[in-house]
Amino acid sequence: MPRLPWAPKVDSPQLPIFTHRRILLVDREARDRERYAQHLRNRGFSVRVCPSYEEGEQRLERENYDLVIVDQGGPEFEGRVIVARSVLKDRKVPVLVITRHHDMASYIEAMQLGVADYLEKPIAPNDFIWAIETHLPTRSVTAKLAS
Repeated sequence: MPRLPWAPKVDSPQLPIFTHRRILLVDREARDRERYAQHLRNRGFSVRVCPSYEEGEQRLERENYDLVIVDQGGPEFEGRVIVARSVLKDRKVPVLVITRHHDMASYIEAMQLGVADYLEKPIAPNDFIWAIETHLPTRSVTAKLAS
């Protein structure tokens, strides 16, 4: 098909591209951890799964992520240590808290710490992926070339 003279060029370096995204998932509940990790992998994300907050902290110290997902834990909000560590390391990396123990005090604390979203389990797969994709920052070719 001939190219029309007024047709826009599609190969502009300003168009966003989606690259391989790294996600840290910290959840003590094995069934939830594996289910959510599988949803993410099915969408092409690279997922590091941690069964404990201690391991999650260690991973955050050694590795960089595009997004962090942490289970709140119980009503005492044990996941706050991951939230605080992630925000301290890089405030631009979104953190999502997922929980079965939703309570207003933990929600307020999570928001004050700087989380991007607070989701109540069980989370439907489409809602989970939508929340992830909503909070991931878009990278452009120029940003990719600069790094």
